Amino acid sequence: MLVAAGREAFESAKQWVYRVLRHAIMTGQFEPGDPVTINGLAEALGVSAMPVREALHRLVAEGALELLDNRRVRVRDLDPQSFEEVLEARVALETRAAERAMPFVDEMRLARMRAFDQQADKALAAGDFGRLVEANFNFHRCLYEARPGTVMLPLIESLWLRLGPFMRRAGETLSETYQVDRHAEALAAIARRDAEALKAAIAADIRDGTGHLGRGHFERVAALAAGA
Repeated sequence: MLVAAGREAFESAKQWVYRVLRHAIMTGQFEPGDPVTINGLAEALGVSAMPVREALHRLVAEGALELLDNRRVRVRDLDPQSFEEVLEARVALETRAAERAMPFVDEMRLARMRAFDQQADKALAAGDFGRLVEANFNFHRCLYEARPGTVMLPLIESLWLRLGPFMRRAGETLSETYQVDRHAEALAAIARRDAEALKAAIAADIRDGTGHLGRGHFERVAALAAGA
């Protein structure tokens, strides 16, 4: 079910629809391969077809959605090779973004990051995987945007868009496989201004969370195919 954020007074309908759909894809409200229709989204959001159509065109251009030959649109899926490429691009960009942002992280921002980490823990304990995904992204975003004028965040978010539909699956198995709290490691590294430890924690967080999810998904698909 699509969860829509409230529309800000300064937003046009097309800006709001784009923001809502982008956030929904990024935070795993859609599954890979899910069809999305203009009329269905327009009805769900209470808007006309025009802003939905424009938002879908933008999201197709950004690689989050896929336009099929019959003009239908669906949430983009990833094959194993593409998944590994996107994953490693995340590691490369986010470890560098974290390193560059660390000198600008003050106590107030560190407190915000701790709060997001606590939100993620509570969401995991409650089995609220959508909220877990959102808290995780908020934790990372809060760190990276500490550096003024960063140009890396939009690039990073474009990768989150591609991986977001997988993230709910990652959350569903995270408690079984993700025994080390990488966020806690990252927070400790920031507190002692250890850039190398911070980069290692961010890389491990991505590989242990999203990486495990993707590989587990492809293993299940292969097992089902072999048993068919």
